[in-house]
Amino acid sequence: MSINRKLPIGIQDFEDLRTNNYLYVDKTAFIYRLATTGKPYFLGRPRRFGKSLFLSTLKAYFLGKKELFDGLAIAGLEKEWVEYPVFYIDFNVGIYTDTQSLYQTLNSNLRRLEEKWGKVEGDDNLATRFEGLIRRAYEQTGNKVVVLVDEYDKPLLGIMDNLQVNDEIRKILKSFYGVLKSADTYLRFVFLTGVTKFSKVSIFSDLNQLQDISMREQYAGICGISEIELIKNFQPEITALAEKQELTYEETLAKLKKHYDGYHFSENSEDMYNPFSLLNTFEARKFRDYWYETGTPTFLVKMLKNMDFDVKKLENDLPFPVRSITDYQFGDENPVPILYQSGYLTIKAYNGRMDEYTLGYPNEEVKYGFMNNLLPVFMPKKDVLGEFSTGNFIRDLIAVNVDGFMTRLKAFFSDIPNELNNKEEKHYQTVFYLLFKLMGQFVQTEVSSAIGRADAVVAVDDTIFIFEFKLTGKETAEDALKQIDERKYAARYAVSDKKIVKVGVDFDAENRTLNRWVQG
Repeated sequence: MSINRKLPIGIQDFEDLRTNNYLYVDKTAFIYRLATTGKPYFLGRPRRFGKSLFLSTLKAYFLGKKELFDGLAIAGLEKEWVEYPVFYIDFNVGIYTDTQSLYQTLNSNLRRLEEKWGKVEGDDNLATRFEGLIRRAYEQTGNKVVVLVDEYDKPLLGIMDNLQVNDEIRKILKSFYGVLKSADTYLRFVFLTGVTKFSKVSIFSDLNQLQDISMREQYAGICGISEIELIKNFQPEITALAEKQELTYEETLAKLKKHYDGYHFSENSEDMYNPFSLLNTFEARKFRDYWYETGTPTFLVKMLKNMDFDVKKLENDLPFPVRSITDYQFGDENPVPILYQSGYLTIKAYNGRMDEYTLGYPNEEVKYGFMNNLLPVFMPKKDVLGEFSTGNFIRDLIAVNVDGFMTRLKAFFSDIPNELNNKEEKHYQTVFYLLFKLMGQFVQTEVSSAIGRADAVVAVDDTIFIFEFKLTGKETAEDALKQIDERKYAARYAVSDKKIVKVGVDFDAENRTLNRWVQG
């Protein structure tokens, strides 16, 4: 099936998108509501969720570019189309490792604005230059200024593990963003985007007039694609994908939902799809983990590693207080708020009586992407994608080669570097957990998290493998095999036509490797 429609993959400029006839999912009704009901806003969304494109759309609207909005919702709502001075400050450009790199980005943005609105000679202070620009733009045009800031928090996220530099950068931003409060008289509209809301940065402590709409139900669909928007806007692409994958239209929708849907930005909001993954899937006509292939943020990996966070907690839905989900403080030992804000967890349910959310992975792409990025952290080896790739473990099981599988698993654990030998038992349990859960990308797996279930169950082709692990010195591999029988772990699979293979294993805690295994 041939489709000539242009998908806006990587297109973040609204004018470019409209003038070059890219497909556009209409979000302009949100813009009219924002512009007519308030003034200073903050929106937090995960990366690759369309924040930059939305900000660019705001820019085109406030520049009065009416012709770009022909046929869109806002064309029937807006009657005046006033042109305002627009200050667009973009933190996406640049790598922030120190205060100098932040200064360069701010200075570059201000110089560009000064070319248009003028400069006071000798004024080298970032904050006073910013304030002077806002005032001059207002005086020269007679219209108040619109300030749009993209990814306000990027300078902070890159150096979260360096508290000294982080503190220095926060002080610079405190002064710079403070202008948005002192210059309020000259401002028509302010909109900032980011991933994380840092409660200790002055933007949210001093700039208390900002409305945080990140979890407002009426703005849940401001970025991303809802199921209604998916079906309304992408029927040709869904049909072409179904044809390529040899699926029905309904099966294709179900697979798209399983892989890319499931984000909730308030307790009662509709499901939202990741737009980056959807567009790439339609373009390639292939299901892949496009969002996580762009990389888990370095700060998040470092944080989880430093905290030695028990990732197994995330397997079952996790209750978390509503009051704590939106703010993250530097040095906080609980990464759950930042995991939510970064898009690795989402709202699954809301308990009004306890005023708490139930959080969990939004979809399979995020779940397995998260685990794939974490495994090298807990198991730092060059050969994670070689001999010890998940695929090789699966191939052993498909061949019903238990000895080959267990020998590979033993080598996998014994290859943990010596510097990790003093890690707690939890570290090795996490490695085991991640490995088996990653097999779930290809086969049916189940990893126990409660008493009464086998430690791991893997179903491949015509065989179901049931694993039970014991610690050497306490119990043996034979004891593990006996437990599988005594607790009737295989009973739930009796209705299956598949062969059942039981494997008892004892783990040598002192030497940090598998000791023996027996098959039944």
